[in-house]
Amino acid sequence: MPSVLHVRAFQDNYIWLIANESRTEIAAVDPGDAEPVLRFLEREKMTLAAVLCTHHHPDHVGGAAKLRERYGVPVYGPAAESIAAVTHPLREGDTVPLPSLGFNLKIMEIPGHTLGHIALVGDELLFCGDTMFSAGCGRLFEGTPEQMFHSLSRLAALPETTAVYCGHEYTLSNLRFAQAVEPDNADIKTFTREVEALRTANQPTLPSNIGRERRINPFLRAAVPAVRAAAKKHAGNGLDDDVAVFAALRRWKDGFRG
Repeated sequence: MPSVLHVRAFQDNYIWLIANESRTEIAAVDPGDAEPVLRFLEREKMTLAAVLCTHHHPDHVGGAAKLRERYGVPVYGPAAESIAAVTHPLREGDTVPLPSLGFNLKIMEIPGHTLGHIALVGDELLFCGDTMFSAGCGRLFEGTPEQMFHSLSRLAALPETTAVYCGHEYTLSNLRFAQAVEPDNADIKTFTREVEALRTANQPTLPSNIGRERRINPFLRAAVPAVRAAAKKHAGNGLDDDVAVFAALRRWKDGFRG
């Protein structure tokens, strides 16, 4: 399995760096800013093999053009979105070959946060941009609740040991919402203590993994009776199915100030 390193950008973005075994080359995932990547490459005496983008938001693609210009590398991104720097558009089922890293990634289309959002999956690694966060999910800027629910369900069906690399350090605030939904969930309580310690030490709370997210992430737990009851109580009306529960949870989170 390749190493996954990171640099930070803006207030809470992570740019993930997939490194080969000898740590001489990397592929950069969602470089919203080129400068942290360039500084890393210079400091570590490494080279860039590729740039990978999950969706079109500037905080995920803003540095891609500069990195392509500097290193002449391919830039992979969703075919269904307009990203000027992309040289290799990707659709469901495509493979991103990264031979110099000894690694390939498969593409899943996961609309919801944006309409063309993709995930990159390989060797029990998941790079999911702003679709799934630890204990949370992205806002529905372009897609529908049905689309987002389906996309999250696909991600939740990956092997439980799959490491989850998402785009932002939102874990602690997401856990506060998860506690409001399921105050008796022991896994949420335990993980919150772990995350508080990590953040006090200014350490990342990522990656998570699919098994943990199934236990703590309310947006993956619409079928759980306690979650359904909490969503119904907050919505003040009946919720007919899992998508309706998910939609109610997302509206609740949008206004949550816990």
